[in-house]
Amino acid sequence: MAVVTLKGNPVHTFGELPAAGSQAPDFVLVKADLSDARLASFSGKKKILNIVPSLDTGVCAASAKRFNNEVKSLSGVVILTISMDLPFAQSRFCEAKGIANVVMLSDMRKKDFGKKYGVELTDSPLAGLFTRAVVVLDAADTVVYTQLVPEITTEPDYAKALAAAQ
Repeated sequence: MAVVTLKGNPVHTFGELPAAGSQAPDFVLVKADLSDARLASFSGKKKILNIVPSLDTGVCAASAKRFNNEVKSLSGVVILTISMDLPFAQSRFCEAKGIANVVMLSDMRKKDFGKKYGVELTDSPLAGLFTRAVVVLDAADTVVYTQLVPEITTEPDYAKALAAAQ
């Protein structure tokens, strides 16, 4: 279990982020068209997993927009923004914000991504949602960088995540 804060108050996660050097856990998440996406769906590409509580918050929206802009300058990298938001809400968000370079994925069906990646919040008003985190995988799905953002209401370290994906 890891501890982060929400507006300064301690909040606990189900587990820990995968360790750098480890093989990333597989997942089955839901795309905008309601089809399944597995880790293997992005085979051969470096991946930045932008894990957020909900796109309906300002900080989550800011991180999705920032990664949407940054990925344009990266070759062979895909950004996956992952939340519990429904695919319909994710699609509306992308349409409203002009986000077209990020793949939105929802854990609405299996509800196990948060446990596999150690990001599910176990207490606080956000219990059941994900904490804010970034996991960078190389093209072989080895974890090369992780950040469990210490305060949920702050943005991740974009520079380190982007450098790890280069």
